[in-house]
Amino acid sequence: MILASAPPLSLILSVLAAAAYAWPAVRTTHVNEHAARLWVAAAWLMHGGVLAMTLLGEQPHFGFAPAMSVTAWLVAAVYAVESQIYPQLPTRWTLCVVGAAAVMVAFFFPGNAMPVTASAWLALHLAFGVACYGLFGIAVVHAWFMTRAEARIRNAKDPQSGLPLLTLERLTYRFVTAGFVLLSATLLAGVFFGDSLYGHGHAWRWDHKTVFSTLAWLTFAMLLIGRSAFGWRGKRAVNVLYVGSAFLLLAYVGSRFVMEIILGRTP
Repeated sequence: MILASAPPLSLILSVLAAAAYAWPAVRTTHVNEHAARLWVAAAWLMHGGVLAMTLLGEQPHFGFAPAMSVTAWLVAAVYAVESQIYPQLPTRWTLCVVGAAAVMVAFFFPGNAMPVTASAWLALHLAFGVACYGLFGIAVVHAWFMTRAEARIRNAKDPQSGLPLLTLERLTYRFVTAGFVLLSATLLAGVFFGDSLYGHGHAWRWDHKTVFSTLAWLTFAMLLIGRSAFGWRGKRAVNVLYVGSAFLLLAYVGSRFVMEIILGRTP
C-alpha cells in the first residue's frame, strides 16, 4: 500500500533524516569521525520521530517497510552505544546508506492500518518481533566486521585497527543468543495467543511467515548448539548466521512485501 498523501511533518522528517544519514556516507572522506557521529545522531532522532508517527499515531500502520525501518533504527541505536564503549568502531557509511534507504522506503510504503480487532498486546508482540530483527541485524553487522578482521589478519595488515577478533566474535554471539530468546518468545506467543493478539480467525497456521520463522529458529538453534557443543567458529558459523538471518528476513518482510506490493492485498 503506497502512501498517497502524508502529513507534512512526516514528509519533512523523513527527508531530513534520510539526508542526515546520507551526508556522512556521501562525504565519507571529507567528514571527520566526530562530525559523522553527530550527523548520524541527528538522523537517528528524526528517524525515531518518523517511526513514532507511523506506529503510534491516530491510525497506526505496519508492514514490510516499517519493519525494515525499525530494524535499521535499532541497529543504529545499538551501534551508537557500542561505538561509545569501543571507540575503535568507525562510523560505517554502509549503515548510513541503509538508514537513509529504510527511512524513504518506509515513507512511500507505510504498510496497512493495524486491525481494529487486534489486542492491545499486539504492539508488544510486534515490538518483540522487530527487536528480534534488530538483534540479528546487529549480529550480521558484527559477523561482517569479524570476516573483515580475519581477512586483515591473513593479509598481515595492522592488527590494531578496529576491534580485536575475539571481541567481535563474543559480541556477535551475544546478539545471536539474545535474538534467539526473543524469536522463541515471539513464536510461542503466536502459537498460544494468535487469536487473542490478532483477533478471531488469526490463530497459528502454517503460512509462509510461519514456515520461514520456524526455519530461522531451527537454523539459529543449530548455530548455538554447534558453537557450544562442537566449537563452530569462523566462516562456517558466519554462513549459518547469514542463512538464518535470510530465513528471518523472508518470514515477515518477504511475505509482507509479496502481499502488499506484488499481490496488492491486505494481510
